[in-house]
Amino acid sequence: MKSRTTALAAGFTALGVLAALGACSAPAADDGITTISVVSLIPGSDDAAFDAFNEQVAQFEDANPDIKIEPQEYEWTGPTFAAQLAGGTLPDVYTIPFTDTKTLIENGQLADITAEVEKLDYADRFNPNVLAQAQGSDGQIHGLPTAAYGNGLQYNRAIFEAAGLDPDSPPTTWEEVRDAAKTISDTTGLTGYATMAASNTGGWQLAVATYARGGRLEVPDGDSVRVTADNDGTKDALEFLKALRWEDNSMGADFLLDWGTINQAFGAGQIGMYTSGSDIFTNLVQSQAMDPADYGLASLPLEGSDAGVLAGGTVASVNIKATEAEKAAAVRWIDFYYMQKLIDQDAAVLDAKTLAESDQPVGVPALPIFDEATLEESRQWISEYINVPQEQVSFFLDNIFDQPTIAEPVAHTQDLYAALDIVIQAVLTDPDADVDALLEQVNVDIQALIDADQ
Repeated sequence: MKSRTTALAAGFTALGVLAALGACSAPAADDGITTISVVSLIPGSDDAAFDAFNEQVAQFEDANPDIKIEPQEYEWTGPTFAAQLAGGTLPDVYTIPFTDTKTLIENGQLADITAEVEKLDYADRFNPNVLAQAQGSDGQIHGLPTAAYGNGLQYNRAIFEAAGLDPDSPPTTWEEVRDAAKTISDTTGLTGYATMAASNTGGWQLAVATYARGGRLEVPDGDSVRVTADNDGTKDALEFLKALRWEDNSMGADFLLDWGTINQAFGAGQIGMYTSGSDIFTNLVQSQAMDPADYGLASLPLEGSDAGVLAGGTVASVNIKATEAEKAAAVRWIDFYYMQKLIDQDAAVLDAKTLAESDQPVGVPALPIFDEATLEESRQWISEYINVPQEQVSFFLDNIFDQPTIAEPVAHTQDLYAALDIVIQAVLTDPDADVDALLEQVNVDIQALIDADQ
């Protein structure tokens, strides 16, 4: 991690609470100190973000003098994570998306932290559907869900205004999205609408678009799963992209964007709209220096029967190589850094105050880890520190709890997403791309992987 010197702000009365939270000491190394490495922030985050993180580390170490934290910068992507996992270079505590946890658990690549989690006084309060993302088939716990999100329509309010569109009336149908994209491109010369198409993120967002149109990429089939990439929802989503690309010329010229590069382009004011998780505001402000006044978030248009919002999230996991002492220390860090702010008022206020004083986002749209009432209560605790412009994300928040949420495909998820990347790239670069044949090949290839597991 970047070397930065920060001082713990004096007078935080909540530190007494944190000290109490850490009163049950984890097993320590021979010198009395257990050192663990933990993920910090995405490389390239601004200095203020690192300062805020370092202060939180200092707060934790002050409350837990028997644990030493060694932060490491970290950004999850499918290919790089696989290389880090194979190379043994992951820290003791790292975060992974819901899509990866089941496979890693089945492969024996995540530490079992059930015993440590069961000692937490909120262990029985998790939304069971959310906690299940970090559990094996035997019910054992291999991580804690720390954040959940729904996908939404991200849009740049300044670009909307420049194109003569009303940023307070974002599109509510896919046809309106198309019309707005064309207007933006025609009037400003900027990319009206973009999509991810690389590093497995294209497949992820094609899943988002599929669900929004009532389709499914996988369906249960007895004790197995049947791949259904050639469903009508996916075909409609690809036809939508094809129309924007080849009829409207509103998708710009870069058709290999992934999560990092599309955020960079959007934050730089080069893209009018794209779809992504509702928690992306943090990255846009911390790493892309986007002006918060330009940010807008609306709910996804849902069309057709069985349409819903793809919901995802993040699990904090512990390295399989961790010792018992390191596992115990790791769960205490996860509890402090990720969980307490969700359930404890003093911890929530301390976290929000620390972030707000460093001009870091507070109040990013999220889905509940426990239940909606607990989420709403935690937001009330920190209301004076919320600096995410709520009126600019109300078009998402006002609808998301009334929209059905659907989990990501469960079998060989990243393989499926990688295969769908190729389909999106073909549609965006070849006007004669055979969508039916491409999707049928995805069915064949991914089904073979699933069947081989039986």
